[in-house]
Amino acid sequence: MGGFKKFLMRGNLVELAVAVVVGATFSGLVQALVADLITPLIGAVTGGRNPDFSKYSFTLNGAQFKYGDFVNHLLTFLIIAAVIYWLVVMPMTRLISYLDRDKKSTEKKCPECLSDIPVEARRCAFCTAELVTVPADDRPPA
Repeated sequence: MGGFKKFLMRGNLVELAVAVVVGATFSGLVQALVADLITPLIGAVTGGRNPDFSKYSFTLNGAQFKYGDFVNHLLTFLIIAAVIYWLVVMPMTRLISYLDRDKKSTEKKCPECLSDIPVEARRCAFCTAELVTVPADDRPPA
């Protein structure tokens, strides 16, 4: 039981549980957004009054295809993807590029193995190639 308790109290497991709960709640919020705001907006643009896409279907050889429910789920997916992109991916990309900006000024690529090495290095730590250093006065203008 001690090992099981230790497993349950690990930080990663607790963080994952919180993420699942927040994700499920967020999913409900986005579904409500689609059902209560986006769907009526589409209905207003197309001339209908509050269309319920989930009821749209057609029958072919006795089989019923409920394409409207698929449209609702597709809208939900697209909205979730857009929110994740604009509120998570874009800010993280900017943060990482900001942090990498300082790294780029202190590192260069080895011409032999293309590994990142310090700018002042005279020999590559990965492939041990000797690096030709050009004095600052002899460097071509950028």
